[in-house]
Amino acid sequence: MDTPLGHRARGPGSLWTRGPAAALAGALPALTFPVPSWWWLAYGALVPWLLVVRAAPTGRRAALYGWLGGAGFMLAVHQWLLPSLHVFILVLALLLGALWAPWGVLVRALLGGAPSRGRVAASLVLVPSGWLMVELVRSLQYLGGPWGLLGASQWQVPPALRLASLGGVWLLSLLIVAVNTALAALIALPAARPPAVAGLLVCALTGAAAWWWAPLPRPAGTVRIAIVQPGFGRTPTQRLDRGAALTAALAGRGVRLVVWGESSLTRDPADHPALAARLAALSAHTGADLLVNADAPDSGRHGIAKTAVLIGPHGPTGDRYAKMRLVPFGEYIPARSVLGWATKVGKAATVDRRRGTHQVVMALPAAGGLRAGPLVCFETAFPDMSRRLTADGAQLLVAQSATSTFQDSWAPAQHASLGALRAAENWRPMVHATLTGISAVYGPRGEPVGERLGTERSAAAVYDVPLARGTSPYTRWGDWALQGAVAALLVYGLTETARAFRRRGAGRSGGPGAPMGQRPTRPPR
Repeated sequence: MDTPLGHRARGPGSLWTRGPAAALAGALPALTFPVPSWWWLAYGALVPWLLVVRAAPTGRRAALYGWLGGAGFMLAVHQWLLPSLHVFILVLALLLGALWAPWGVLVRALLGGAPSRGRVAASLVLVPSGWLMVELVRSLQYLGGPWGLLGASQWQVPPALRLASLGGVWLLSLLIVAVNTALAALIALPAARPPAVAGLLVCALTGAAAWWWAPLPRPAGTVRIAIVQPGFGRTPTQRLDRGAALTAALAGRGVRLVVWGESSLTRDPADHPALAARLAALSAHTGADLLVNADAPDSGRHGIAKTAVLIGPHGPTGDRYAKMRLVPFGEYIPARSVLGWATKVGKAATVDRRRGTHQVVMALPAAGGLRAGPLVCFETAFPDMSRRLTADGAQLLVAQSATSTFQDSWAPAQHASLGALRAAENWRPMVHATLTGISAVYGPRGEPVGERLGTERSAAAVYDVPLARGTSPYTRWGDWALQGAVAALLVYGLTETARAFRRRGAGRSGGPGAPMGQRPTRPPR
């Protein structure tokens, strides 16, 4: 039997009703990401989950609702991995969902029962800060990386991209959760309407102020770049032949860089002179540098790596970058001795790829020395990698990807959308090239440039990519939104600890309810 919010729920059906409700509510925000791309839903998608958690009868139950909601969120956002991981995806969702258990406790502590207006006002900062800590921890590459950060759902909203240039995707997540927290307070706590309405106004004014007054990048001309997407369902030899044919057709179009997708080669040109000569001839024929990607043993025979290799008219230029952050289970298995059984229940990596050691900025001779920062596939999800490349002088961000395993899922669209955020965060255009859809290009404000190549396309597309000067606030100041969230939670923790000590001291000196410092009266003997 349900009870009013804030009161202890009784009856055997309460947990079995609200537990699944928490899991379903946690899955709801997945609809804000592509393919549905209901970005507007993000500003209310967390409200049902928040209401379930704040009504938990105990802190332990709130932690459970947070855990179940987190598992629902992770499962829904990563549902496209089901054909590859099978039942193992449930294990991963439950493991990573546990990160939201402390967040559930925090939500109940701030919004449970009948909180004061001051506590509700504090929740508008602390609940988003707690959410950001969850996003930060699960963004570690060994835990799966930052796929599905809530702020990434706003990739096509220009005012949101302007905010990203100030504080990155973290600032967007912070504001989205703040809006959801204020709406939950408005629904469940009528007495807390003043701070909730004030919080909504602050969020709205922050977005408006960023739109009107945030600095903008300065235009710096354009560069003509081509993406070659050979398409789905080809053998390595057919893929190479199709890529070469599409590239050759670009001759005379003024292209300065041709980008091929991830794993476009299965041999390293540095080890195969005939392949290097063929690619060099393509570069000379088109008048463009070629950025290819080899999924093969590297020239030093240290292991299989995914390596971006720059090719000029005389062969490999020597500029190469090996992928540093690998996809867990897709390109390596963490603790293979323990989790190696994942290869028996899904399409987990049978051989671990080798990690690169450092990021690289490449000078493009055909583009007058334009400096490009390469990323490989999954690495576009990490804000710090694009920021580092920009700080190191990259004028163009280039991502090489291959989503052939997930063609009929939401993954290609979700992956391509990340380029808009990375471009807006750093005021640098982003080229996202895939073996088979979705390929896309974004300008330095995160705006789309030219046509997108969908999963059904086998084509070469040419883009006049706008360049920009200047350093964005996010590139300059870094993850200040994360640092602010950590500071807010530390202050809250210290304050609550101090209050606990004062209450304990009051109990020892005067008993429950006695003024602190007043000694209790002794009963007569």
